[in-house]
Amino acid sequence: MNERHWFTSESVAEGHPDKVADRISDEILDACLATNPEARVAIETLVTDGLCVVAGEVRGASPDYEACARRAIRDIGYRSGRFSDQVPVQVHVHEQSKEIALGVDATEHKEEGAGDQGVIFGFACDETPELMPAPLHYAHRIVEALAKERHAGNDRLGPDGKSQVTVEYEGARPVRADAVVVSQMHAASLSREELSALVLALVKRVLPEGWFDERTRFFLNPAGSFVEGGPAVDTGVTGRKIVVDTYGGAAPHGGGAFSGKDPTKVDRSAAYAARHLAKNVIAAGLASRCLIQVSYAIGVSEPISLRVDCQGTGRIPDVQLAAALCEIAPMAPRKIRERLGLNRALYARTAAYGHFGRAPQADGGFSWERLDLVDELKRLG
Repeated sequence: MNERHWFTSESVAEGHPDKVADRISDEILDACLATNPEARVAIETLVTDGLCVVAGEVRGASPDYEACARRAIRDIGYRSGRFSDQVPVQVHVHEQSKEIALGVDATEHKEEGAGDQGVIFGFACDETPELMPAPLHYAHRIVEALAKERHAGNDRLGPDGKSQVTVEYEGARPVRADAVVVSQMHAASLSREELSALVLALVKRVLPEGWFDERTRFFLNPAGSFVEGGPAVDTGVTGRKIVVDTYGGAAPHGGGAFSGKDPTKVDRSAAYAARHLAKNVIAAGLASRCLIQVSYAIGVSEPISLRVDCQGTGRIPDVQLAAALCEIAPMAPRKIRERLGLNRALYARTAAYGHFGRAPQADGGFSWERLDLVDELKRLG
């Protein structure tokens, strides 16, 4: 970390096939939680040329699966062609296993248990104001800026796309963009010159001042034209962009996906809680990098382990910080859900542009990004 080095992360647009699948799964989850905050949901979606398949298990809610899928597809921007909001929707959803329910549900003799075993990571660093790794943060903002341009009326931009940002570091400090790659779906009527001017202007607007310099390499649609895109040409499945969803490879990933899962599933809720803790540690000035690992066993309410690693940047010992965090913000599943207000219809908005590094919202969205533990953590230092 004391030498000059480079790190690369990618992001994908909301119209990328895997993100379409994530959005549909989370749209269904929101519909379930809107009618029953205690609904149990585990939904997977597959989208491909002329077809959408929804499968999984649900207890305590009966949403209109087809309507949810069509609403998500339409909102993303697929309204005509081989894959659109008129695509056939097959639904294969059954009740949650009774054995899982018995292990997870709280009773008068037992606290609510974790919805599955799992190893979960949370991370934060001081590379950006949002306390996220710089390569991923700016990759997200590029595809998000292109989506905003499209939703604002530029119908010559398509919903599908990707970005990739390579950041040059001097020691631990990001200093410039070494390379930017953008693949953007577009109308045949949009020339390469026009598209390049549009995308380049957005990239320069997103990156910090001075980061895009005369040495920065810029690649636009390296394979050539990108007129056909989305599920019509590439199959998408829920949960295949888990590194994009989290830290872009700058921190470990436990392997569990988020979308389509209700917050009793610690793959999702504990990952949000671990990010919440790590972000507050950085904001409190206790470290410049903070990685938190938590593990669970299905049906067991308390975590099996919690480890803090400030990667040599901490102001207090990692073990001491871990003990303090367990006291300040207990990581039992129900306590996480109550503390962060997760039993609400908040999830469709998380399906693209990252689950972390977003602004907390007035209705409780992205509550895990709040800096509400900073004052208490500062007392530890």
